[in-house]
Parts: sequence; C-alpha cells; structure tokens
Amino acid sequence: MAQCTSWDPQRYAESARFVSDLGEPLLALLAPRPDEAILDLGCGDGALSEKIAACGCALYAVDASLAQIEAARERGLRALVMDGQRLCFRPFFDAVFTNAALHWMKQPEKVVAGVWRALKPGGRFIGEFGGKGNVDAIRAALHAALRRRAVNPQSVDPWYYPSPAEYSVLLRQAGFKVDYIELIPRPTLLPGDISIWLEIFAQPFTNAVNESDRENLVAEVRAELEPKLRNSEGNWIADYVRLRFRAIK
Repeated sequence: MAQCTSWDPQRYAESARFVSDLGEPLLALLAPRPDEAILDLGCGDGALSEKIAACGCALYAVDASLAQIEAARERGLRALVMDGQRLCFRPFFDAVFTNAALHWMKQPEKVVAGVWRALKPGGRFIGEFGGKGNVDAIRAALHAALRRRAVNPQSVDPWYYPSPAEYSVLLRQAGFKVDYIELIPRPTLLPGDISIWLEIFAQPFTNAVNESDRENLVAEVRAELEPKLRNSEGNWIADYVRLRFRAIK
C-alpha cells in the first residue's frame, strides 16, 4: 500500500490555496536579496516561489509532483521534478526555503543532509511544516476508520510531525546552527467541507481500502470530526499546528 498522493494543481488552487497564503509570513523570515540563489523545496504550483522570484533573486524550485512542477513552469519558474529526500545539489544556494512540504517526507535525515550539501557556508535553511500535534483529530479519525477495516494505519500514514526538540536534534546533527524554532498552533478555517480536505490530503488512507468503500470511509471520518471541528456557523476548522524554523550552515 503505497503512501502516495496525486496532486491536481487546479483543484489544489481552488480548495487548498490557504496553504501557500498562510505561508507568506515565512517570506519575511527568508528576506531574499536580489543577488542570492534560493531553492524552494517542495514548491507545489509555485505560488510562493513566484513571490520570492519577484524579489529579483535567482530562484530554483523542486517538487516530487510532475503536475505541480508543470504548473510552476507555467508561472515562468525554473522548476525541476525532484524528491526532497534525494536532493543532488552541490553547495550553490544562499538559502533553501520550504513551506508545507517537509511533513510529507518521512526520511527527514536525508532531507536535512541534502539541504546541507546544497547550501553555501553561511547559507540559511528556512521553513514551516506540520509539527507535533498537527491535525491530531483528523489523523485519529482516519486511523480509527482504517482499524475498523483491519488495515494497519501506520503502514499508510504519510505524515511526519516532529516536535521542535526532535527537529532541532536532526538539524544540529547535520551541522546546522538553529537560530529559531517554534511550534505554532494555527486552527485554520477551511474554504469548504472537510470531505474536500480529506479527498486532497488523505489519499494514502482512502487508497488503502477498496474503491467502493472510499466514500463510506470519508463519510465516517466526517461524521466523527463534525462535533470537534465544525463551528456553530457551519464552518470547518482544521486543527493545524505548524513548526517554523531558521537554521544556518
């Protein structure tokens, strides 16, 4: 049972644009300069990459999804299909930037080592991704739904949500100096129903059951989450927790 997710750039833009919108404060932490070479690791459709490139720097972008890379290229970005756990750059970049991507990479030590190799001495690694406690309620409901179907949820769970202490250890072991790291609770208003979120982000869980049962699984999870994550106005609030950091080589 592969831990794979198929990304549809158009649907992502329509139903998950909040991911890049809420990542914009990271740009201030990055503070890109026109003379810099910057890598956007896990760029998605390039919405934030485009804003970095507008600062005049030499921006390069990578993502494991061909569909997302094609969408990024349509924005005029230099974008390559590349697994973030297998970065193959020599020291070239002044900064590596990443938003909402690292929690999809379950070999974080390989990610950090690849970023280290890609950075010049003194280069900075700046990012934000799901941290300890992220979507705990959603994840628990998905795990319970799979266990009811005699499927081991750990075998398909695609997410890595470390604590600041855990991630700091990884960074320091690779040689980074951790300037700043913080866990940020961020309950997030979804633009639509939680079922849409599940269809976009929880594909490894739904794909673990027969196609004929996927709609039932989503309905079960939705029903379990409604009293926890739907407010009195009928809006859904995802229980996001983000880990934001800045590290120096």
